[in-house]
Amino acid sequence: MATTGTTKAAAERTDGEYAGLLRTLSEGSVHRRFDPYLDIDWDGPDYRIDPEDERWQLSKESDPLGAHPWYWEQPLEKRIAIGRWRQANVSKVGLAFESILIRGMMQYVMTLPNGSPEFRYCLHEMTEECNHIQMFQELVNRIGVDVPGMKAPYRITSPLWSLSAYAPTLLFIGILAGEEPIDHVQKAIIREGAHMPPAVLRTMEIHIAEEARHISFAHRFLQERVARQGRVAKGATSLAFPLVMRWLAGAIMAPPRDLAKEHGIPRKVMREAFWKNPKSKDIMRGFFGDVRKLAEELDLMNPASRALWRMCGIDGRVARFRGEPDRRARAAA
Repeated sequence: MATTGTTKAAAERTDGEYAGLLRTLSEGSVHRRFDPYLDIDWDGPDYRIDPEDERWQLSKESDPLGAHPWYWEQPLEKRIAIGRWRQANVSKVGLAFESILIRGMMQYVMTLPNGSPEFRYCLHEMTEECNHIQMFQELVNRIGVDVPGMKAPYRITSPLWSLSAYAPTLLFIGILAGEEPIDHVQKAIIREGAHMPPAVLRTMEIHIAEEARHISFAHRFLQERVARQGRVAKGATSLAFPLVMRWLAGAIMAPPRDLAKEHGIPRKVMREAFWKNPKSKDIMRGFFGDVRKLAEELDLMNPASRALWRMCGIDGRVARFRGEPDRRARAAA
């Protein structure tokens, strides 16, 4: 009986800490929030989009295509045009993913009981994601490039992804798989001190600030869920984790063929950049340092799952702390 009482007390203590975190995150959403039409002066002279701005050029360290030698062999005008297209498309992909997240999360919260602190926080997060959709779409419109967003197979099947709400652990693994790569790249660009057009930089700053809450919630949600799984379910989760991460990394970070067709990028270059050459492989591995840390904390790293992380090409060192820069990838540049 003593063991049962101890276990129950530990569970109640954990539930209390989780509810406290949700209250803190909810209060943060109330008191520290952004509006894309109040916090970005889209029509101001500082935020004017200049299609010939040299700052559209891709990063050598954070962008797989920008890290490819072929890109830097092109004339300046072509590098700028490719950079504008890619930046617009990443934003379009980002807003599409946010819409999928909202649909899945809305289905999930409608299963929650009255009084659930998860319900309130999830609604705050969805509100912020709606603002992100507006912000990214406004940026795409201002850039003025008619980009498609995700590759066609992902666009066609994306309405079905929200069905993962009926398996909440899988849903939040997918949410992290979408949020972590974009967050990682945006932080890396800002850390590099890369010169970006001000409108692009401001959208990144706002997105990073609010995604910090969203990622914190997803991490803690998975800690709560996985801790309560039995051996079989936990084993299945350990295998799903790297598969979902790799699948969505391709969906979000690799551009559709339209980019190559419009700008005459050789097929070999695209294959190498996404994700065949050593530098691009390092970049992709770098997306998931925080997630590998989480998998270790959740005891989801076993011989079979570690083999899958390697097979998917997203294994590597574990981040020492959340948001740690991927210095190994930068050193390989």
